[in-house]
Amino acid sequence: MTMDDPDELRAWLIALRTPGLGPGGLREQLDAAGGDIRAALAQLRRDAARLDEPAQAWLARPDEARLDADLAWLAVPGHRLLRCTEADFPPQLEHIPQPPAVLFVVGDAGLLLYPQVAIVGARGASAVGLTHARAFALALAEAGFAITSGMADGIDGAAHVAALDAGAKTLAVVGTGADRVYPRKHHALARRLAAQGALVSEFPPGTPARPDHFPRRNRIIAGLALGTLVVEAGLRSGSLITARLAAEQGREVFALPGSIHHPLARGCHRLIRDGARLVESATEIVETLTPAARMLGGELAARLGATDGAVAGPPRAASDDGVAPGPAETDGDTGYRRLLTELGHEPATLDELVQRTGRSAAALSSMLMMLELEARVASLPGNRYQRLPGG
Repeated sequence: MTMDDPDELRAWLIALRTPGLGPGGLREQLDAAGGDIRAALAQLRRDAARLDEPAQAWLARPDEARLDADLAWLAVPGHRLLRCTEADFPPQLEHIPQPPAVLFVVGDAGLLLYPQVAIVGARGASAVGLTHARAFALALAEAGFAITSGMADGIDGAAHVAALDAGAKTLAVVGTGADRVYPRKHHALARRLAAQGALVSEFPPGTPARPDHFPRRNRIIAGLALGTLVVEAGLRSGSLITARLAAEQGREVFALPGSIHHPLARGCHRLIRDGARLVESATEIVETLTPAARMLGGELAARLGATDGAVAGPPRAASDDGVAPGPAETDGDTGYRRLLTELGHEPATLDELVQRTGRSAAALSSMLMMLELEARVASLPGNRYQRLPGG
């Protein structure tokens, strides 16, 4: 099997588009088939009598024009079907209810492996709220976190734009197919995300916006992020759904307080009463999430090392004072030492490092993430990296 195998991709697409199957049903079929999508699809067809009529009709005669259009979309450079059976599928999504079976990605799929903070809030945000969203996004991005949101109006868009303007990492999880733009006014933002970051969806190309898609989208935003920051939210805001999902998944939830007279502060105040962390600066978020980010890096290194030959140690536990171990843990790792040697003292792109080291982009992304967290490497615009003095 290869990523470019059209028969393999076609089997995935048929299964994904089977009416009523859903990510849970597809994962069950995959588990029973040992991760082999062709075997899973064959078994699904043998058991078709148990399915409803639309599913039976689709499996008996899939829409070839629809499948050809899906394959043509995936053939475009920068488009990818990231599957749960692949080593670089984000492991943090394995721990959420109803984890997606696949993600359709436009742009840099490697961003999904970075430690992420979700910034969400009101679509009709105030000028002050938008300023806060931009400031927190910039500060968190400078600390090495990717900024994740939903490309909605208001807080979401402000966070994405702040990260993009700074040349930092940001990705949008959308409630439509990755080929659609919602809201329509964000066409320019979607183009920038595709070129400099990533657009992510569990829905196949062509899927329109539907109300029930956005709570599903929100569980992925919450699941990808180590923590979720709510900037402004009304009491019936969709951002509160994202925050609730994050809390249920065991992730940190942060909220900005506001005036008791401001309707969009009430959702944040409710979150704080329910146990969210009240924050006034990005530093508080960084200090809280850095140990979890290091743990994620260790998990990724171990997972990718099993298939890529990367040198991986155990996940990094925090010390007694709550601060994760420092650079010494990578100093003794020959894989990290070689990467720093190959990086040298001039900026290099990820593709150049792949050629120099022989490692996959996914493995290098994990290693570079760890070095960024230890302030030994800095990420630059254009997917480039530079070794820092003393690194």
